[in-house]
Amino acid sequence: MDSLENKLGYKFKNEKLLETALTHSSYASEHGKHYEFNNERLEFLGDAFLDAIIGKKMFAVMPEAHEGVLSKTRADVVCERSLAEVASQLELGEYLKLGHGEENGGGRQKTSIVGDAVEAVIGAMIIDGGYAAAERVVLDLFADKIRLAVKGELYKDYKTLLQEKLQDYIKGVNIRYQIVNEAGPDHSKEFVAAVLVDGNELGRGIGKSKKESEQAAAADALMKGDI
Repeated sequence: MDSLENKLGYKFKNEKLLETALTHSSYASEHGKHYEFNNERLEFLGDAFLDAIIGKKMFAVMPEAHEGVLSKTRADVVCERSLAEVASQLELGEYLKLGHGEENGGGRQKTSIVGDAVEAVIGAMIIDGGYAAAERVVLDLFADKIRLAVKGELYKDYKTLLQEKLQDYIKGVNIRYQIVNEAGPDHSKEFVAAVLVDGNELGRGIGKSKKESEQAAAADALMKGDI
């Protein structure tokens, strides 16, 4: 778990909490464990905390925004797609404990599963280190998304934004999107796309369609700030 803790920037005092946060209910059920051995309770806690912390941040950095704008901006930052992108940055899917059914069905790439795991890890940090420690990690993990959301640029047409930004620096730039993985049954597939610029990969993204995954890949490239 050391590599995940390094990515989080947080060291657990009780490693069992992190292990529970990464244990899906399908794994617990297959091994005869009850609800206290899967991540659902920690997810509940992390979800509530995430809403509060991002809401507090929006309140602080958007002093002239009314309640409706604040709610919409927060919703963009904490939506399932956003959580899945944070999970991708952490490579959280690699650490999950899944039952055989979810494992064979591409559960490590499912936005719902990895997004829930992000919230569970946040919940585990609250129990392990307190609110202040968890808040620091949350604000660090979501910093780029908060910045884009405040400017009204989160989950816009990222492919166009990326194209425009690159054209400012590189004349005649060649941008190509490639589907590098797909998982799940036909009725619930998830795709992983990479964005390549002159043959070099700048970002990756996950989505429920090829178009959505390409948008996520473009957003990943923009948020990395390497352009």
